[in-house]
Amino acid sequence: MPSNPMNPAGDLPDTGIPAAKAAHMTMDEQHEWHRNYLRRHTVSRRNVLRGTAAAAAVAAVGTSPFGRRAYAEDVQLAVGGRRVGYGPDATSQLRFAGQLSRPPAGTKVFLDHGPTPALGGTVEAEVRNLLTQVPSADGGVLAAEQFYVHAPVDGLPGRVPHFYRWRTSDGFTGDIRAAAPAMPSARSAILPFRFTMMGDQGTDETPALPQGTVPGDYDDKYYKSDNDPNAPHASNVLRQIAAAKPDFHILAGDIAYADPSGGGRPNEFVANGAKLETGFDKYNPYVWDVYFGAIERSAAETPWMFATGNHDMEATYGQHGYGGHLARLDFPGNGPAGCPSAYSFTYGNVAVLSLDANDVSYEIKANTGYSGGAQTSWVERTLAAYRADPNIDFLVCFFHHCAYSTTDSHASDGGVRDAWAGLFDRYQVDLVLQGHNHVYERTDPIRGGAATRIAGDNSIVYPDTDGTVYYTVGGGGRPRYDFQPGSQETFRGHELPDTTVPNSYVWTTSGGKQDEAAPWSRVRFRNYSFLRVDVRPGIFASEMDVVAVDEYGREFDKLTFRRLVH
Repeated sequence: MPSNPMNPAGDLPDTGIPAAKAAHMTMDEQHEWHRNYLRRHTVSRRNVLRGTAAAAAVAAVGTSPFGRRAYAEDVQLAVGGRRVGYGPDATSQLRFAGQLSRPPAGTKVFLDHGPTPALGGTVEAEVRNLLTQVPSADGGVLAAEQFYVHAPVDGLPGRVPHFYRWRTSDGFTGDIRAAAPAMPSARSAILPFRFTMMGDQGTDETPALPQGTVPGDYDDKYYKSDNDPNAPHASNVLRQIAAAKPDFHILAGDIAYADPSGGGRPNEFVANGAKLETGFDKYNPYVWDVYFGAIERSAAETPWMFATGNHDMEATYGQHGYGGHLARLDFPGNGPAGCPSAYSFTYGNVAVLSLDANDVSYEIKANTGYSGGAQTSWVERTLAAYRADPNIDFLVCFFHHCAYSTTDSHASDGGVRDAWAGLFDRYQVDLVLQGHNHVYERTDPIRGGAATRIAGDNSIVYPDTDGTVYYTVGGGGRPRYDFQPGSQETFRGHELPDTTVPNSYVWTTSGGKQDEAAPWSRVRFRNYSFLRVDVRPGIFASEMDVVAVDEYGREFDKLTFRRLVH
């Protein structure tokens, strides 16, 4: 059994900080502890494991050099885990990203792109080197090095796909893919379009690195059944999203689960059956390799846009725990300073805001208040500007922690309500899309904290008068949660005989739970699912069908949102 990195008093190693206090440190304080620990546990650079792209890429690319082994000098430099996202202006900008199979060692990486498969344009990619060092359960350090490539393409005309491939100066040439087009925002020029959404995804495969990782340590396989061929739920949901062919996809936080504990505590690497110490979250950076390979089937052509959840606060890195995200992901960067996953974009007549609920949560407080109120001020300014824009009909906000939900695991977060629910009312936000609770749940339209009317399956909602509908769509792949004891689960949009859940709760400023009734809870579905949103812009009225779909493609709940065009 590996030696215990904690001293006999149960303090954080080398600090004298009690483990109980560790759970209440901010992400910045945790990162400073990491830095102090690493100063006392140096790692020779030649002993650093270097990340490879996910094993799933082998099947996708055939003879790809990506595989289940550590970095080796004879591996060809190649790009896998390909992804597309939007820049600050989603009407004309795309951002392309991927992961390198080994250090570039001076080799240049290029993105060839153009309006047809003939391509014609070339951008030299930026290589972001991410060195990760995590205290391990044996008292040492897990060190890993990963390399990500990023290339921006601006000035796109919209409405037409943009083709691309990755290439290196030493001979690698990837296959050509077609990225989904951007969309202008003038209503008269908008065609119908579709986007999809879910949260809490993770992976169905265990990372192969570092060697000795025990299945179950980092893959949550405890919820699978060996005799269930449909057990890989994250893959099932992803397959349905890809089949829906959305114009873009949004993910409401808890992305890869490299930190599967998600308590916002200092990170520790745990493998070989070692015990996770009190006061720590376990962390394995190679989970990201598996994740990017898994989502490539969709993300290589469909822009994926991410919010951050509690499992995405990685204390190993600086910048409030988002330093790893800034190396791996491309955020638009048009939100408040210092809040990378707070941003906005427009697609046709829809404005989308990604918010970082870690900043306002009363439940998990490692990053609560880190923006100093700047994010909420930005939310108000941005919603006001979009609601005043004659080209924008629908406002959609997505984030992780739930303002309204009734599961027994997290339920509702009063911090989200206190910060943003009033703004959603004031600016008539149509949809609020949440994750965090691993179920599907939909509210009736809400205004002023109360439901305004019953909205059963196949109802039409008029958000300007009815209010905002809140969706919890946390069934992207991780283990399912239960609803409150005594409450009923509904399937395929059937209404509850009694719409009151008498024993739900909301998190308060003290970090405690306050019981509350939940008459606003309309539809519940305790299984894996995602949302498919079909938008039909119009001259006199615009509509948006929001359809809940399970992991096998079966629809079970639908609302139509209608806005008259003034």
